[in-house]
Amino acid sequence: MSKTVYEIVEHDGGWAYRVDGVFSETFPSHALARNAADRAANEQTVPGESTDISFEDKEGRWHDEASRGSDRPETDVEG
Repeated sequence: MSKTVYEIVEHDGGWAYRVDGVFSETFPSHALARNAADRAANEQTVPGESTDISFEDKEGRWHDEASRGSDRPETDVEG
């Protein structure tokens, strides 16, 4: 099982959470950013329906694969 970490950081004059180098919207306080990260992390663990997905890799090649709805990552919020 993979693990996704939401990190609370100062960003753009406020606070945001960052996942794999991508920032959320900016929040005026650490507490609001933390609450948003907690909600997002919890939602990411909810199982869904299995579906086919397409994605582009770092070299620009497209791939198709089946994504199991029960294959959800472990999540954590830090900061």
